[in-house]
Amino acid sequence: MAEDHHMPSGSELDFEPVSRSHILHCSYDYWHPKYRSSAIKSKIIPLPQSFVKYLCTDGIFLSNDALPITSSPSSYDTDFSKFSEVENSEKSNTSPSVAFPALHEKIKESIAELGGLVAPKLNWSAPKDATWISMKKNSMECATPDDIYLLFKSSDFVAFDLEHVFEGTIEDKSICKEDIKYVLVLRKWFQVNTSFEFRCFVRRRKLIAISQRDINYFDFLSSLKDKIRDAILNFFNKVLKDSFPDPNYVFDVYLPEPFERVRLMDINAWAPRTDPLLFSWHELLSLPYNESSGIALEQDFYQHMPQCYSSLKNQFSCTNNLIEMPEFRIVKKSDQQAFKFASPQYSAHKVPHEVAQAGLMGQNGIQEFAGQWEQMLRGEFEMQSGFSSDDEGAD
Repeated sequence: MAEDHHMPSGSELDFEPVSRSHILHCSYDYWHPKYRSSAIKSKIIPLPQSFVKYLCTDGIFLSNDALPITSSPSSYDTDFSKFSEVENSEKSNTSPSVAFPALHEKIKESIAELGGLVAPKLNWSAPKDATWISMKKNSMECATPDDIYLLFKSSDFVAFDLEHVFEGTIEDKSICKEDIKYVLVLRKWFQVNTSFEFRCFVRRRKLIAISQRDINYFDFLSSLKDKIRDAILNFFNKVLKDSFPDPNYVFDVYLPEPFERVRLMDINAWAPRTDPLLFSWHELLSLPYNESSGIALEQDFYQHMPQCYSSLKNQFSCTNNLIEMPEFRIVKKSDQQAFKFASPQYSAHKVPHEVAQAGLMGQNGIQEFAGQWEQMLRGEFEMQSGFSSDDEGAD
């Protein structure tokens, strides 16, 4: 949920108050047991409070077997190794495998039971913003507990779950931060085709809008749009509509080919913190609304496809002779945003500002930065603006 942190001012938007119970209903350990057959195979591991505190502390300490081995270390590597040995001798007892042996073993067992590779997340957020530090090249694929610790300790999204999860909610004395039961979610790893991930917006128990999640242009999506929308709408009506406890929420789905089975990936809060992607929250809160049924009406459908009205009228519910359909947005070829490939998602969270800027300059910028980085490691070059991460403009 907190993985997106798209935070416009709540006072500027006509949001109904967000309850703390709504946030808890969006926690993976709450909704996954209800919709297990539609979700990804997962293991949910309760986290002791001591481990939660470890995640909140500064510094990253991993077990000895997590350290990479190099065959011919440079002088820099040798100096760094000496420094690391001192640090490790002083703080080796902070390694999770030593401090939390039972949890460490449980994670290892769960990874093995899920086939040896997993994608981790906390109750609400996955550490997608920290994949730059992964040994798997910008992937959340984890094979060991240490892979997970490294991602979690490097993630702003996970930190939000731990420190600010009730931010912007109604004060409720019966539900406080200390009552949260944090869990580690391990999902069986598989390669996701991100072009078939979609975010769906539910208001007053009606599916009002669908957005493409990967905001790049894919030429094949336009021809599949109707099929995908029908599959998502059918899934919502059969699985979520009458069973999720709250009337307003956002859910993410994945439709692998041949686009007949919808996989539920996540449920997010109906709140400014959730990224509306190709919509804005202003749009979602003011979509054309049918008062008797509470559903958005996609006007383009009636204007451009009147010949389909009679056939679709029998498939979907109708009010006042209008077919009720969620508005579905995909990136069009003409959209400028579709060609901003040099600015990857979550880049503001992933790396030092200099790296993000170099990426925007293309291949030459990356090459120049790489050369400066090597010089810096040899003590021959000093970065002009330091190495503080640019945390502004969260996705």
